[in-house]
Amino acid sequence: MKIQGRMFIWLAVFILAMAAVYGVWSKEPVGTTALFMAFGLSIMIGYYLAFTARRVDTGAQDDKDADVADDAGELGFFAPHSWQPLSLAVGGAIAFLGVVFGWWLMYFGAPIIMIGLFGWVFEFYRGADQNQ
Repeated sequence: MKIQGRMFIWLAVFILAMAAVYGVWSKEPVGTTALFMAFGLSIMIGYYLAFTARRVDTGAQDDKDADVADDAGELGFFAPHSWQPLSLAVGGAIAFLGVVFGWWLMYFGAPIIMIGLFGWVFEFYRGADQNQ
């Protein structure tokens, strides 16, 4: 994580320099603001990664003599199957169609989104996959 933190901090320094140069040369406020916001986002991510790297054990990516297999292991639990993203997609499509055809479609899309979101959050609290 130390390497990633340094990379984002150096990226933030580069974006800050480019934002200053772009702001002086172009005198265009929207692009300059976007570059300064990109600097802020990069510095936040870099600081978080550098701060977290001090609190956790050194990973294989921070060891110059490490092999690829040193970083192998369990990455986490991934759901084997789920119908909830489909319901969220259908609800989201109906809700966004409300922007085109009329806001009254939100009354049909919002409940489908809520059902899909509730189901996705609590899908491992009941049923056959309860204990995973």
